[in-house]
Amino acid sequence: MQDSSPSPLLPESVRRLAAWCAVVLLVSGVGYVGILLCVQFRAAVIPVLLALLGTALLLPLHRRLVRAGVQRSLSAGLTCVAVVAVVGGAVYIVVAALIDSGDQIIASLRSVARDLTRHFGAAGTSLDDIVANARELLSKFGGTAASGVLSGVGVVSQALAMAVLALLLVFFFLRDSERAADTLRGLVSRGSGDVVVAVARRAFQAVEGFMRGTTFIALIDALCITVGLLVLKVPGAVGLGALVFVGAYIPYLGAFISGAVAVLVALADRGFAIALWVLGVVLAVQLLEGHVLQPMIQSRTVQMHPAAVLLAITAGASVAGIVGMLMAVPLTAAAVGVLSELRQRHTAPEEQAPPPASP
Repeated sequence: MQDSSPSPLLPESVRRLAAWCAVVLLVSGVGYVGILLCVQFRAAVIPVLLALLGTALLLPLHRRLVRAGVQRSLSAGLTCVAVVAVVGGAVYIVVAALIDSGDQIIASLRSVARDLTRHFGAAGTSLDDIVANARELLSKFGGTAASGVLSGVGVVSQALAMAVLALLLVFFFLRDSERAADTLRGLVSRGSGDVVVAVARRAFQAVEGFMRGTTFIALIDALCITVGLLVLKVPGAVGLGALVFVGAYIPYLGAFISGAVAVLVALADRGFAIALWVLGVVLAVQLLEGHVLQPMIQSRTVQMHPAAVLLAITAGASVAGIVGMLMAVPLTAAAVGVLSELRQRHTAPEEQAPPPASP
């Protein structure tokens, strides 16, 4: 007896492709709406993300204080105070270094600009013409500049408010870190609670490993480059070293920008030969980081392809500017950790299945 059921209009391969396309479109739409919501509520989302990154970096210190017998709230408060002291001291050092050597750097850059104008300037173009044109533009757009200053003051105030909110969130996250698993289990159904906790723990471990390893590598890079700049007597060496430290949190792009600034300052103040020496120091430190420090320190964290890192940085910059660039890579590391955990849970039953019985 032949089967009288109608044959499908489309072959199996086409139907599978259509199903995958529907899934991709659905996930993309949900992700796009999520990004729009995060951008719309960025005043609350950015402090939460910064607080999560800060918690991932400071949690080991908090745990050591708790194991030493310090009460949890007091330990979280001491950790936050230590962060404020370290960040405030670093800002003071950078500002003091820039104030001490700022005039010298500006004068050197003006000298380089005059040399470039004299050798490569177009006909009828000189530094005096540029200054005159700049004054004319300033006088013409003075009102716009004033409104821009007011807007800048508003941006600084908003950034300070976000920083204070992020610091308070870090305190609460550290204090209540032991109850995070129970809180997640309470938010989801009983059957999927363990899976959600395991996935969240894997994501947080990826972020924690990235932040801890990146901070250690950034400290080594900043110390090496600062020592090299001090030996070469480049002005603003401490400030440039601090810039290297901050730039290390933006892989590849941050190192390129901070290294380029150091070489430019050396070229402006010490000449072409010293600039080449600074370039050699920067390249040597970057080679040390790429071939020694990265494999040794971050071998236990989530490894990502450089192309994925660059795409993540570009996407983060398009969504949230500099803050997006800083948070793009750790958030991508968390996503990779989640996918790895889900893949392991999905393939574990197949790998642990008993072999078929022999006949």
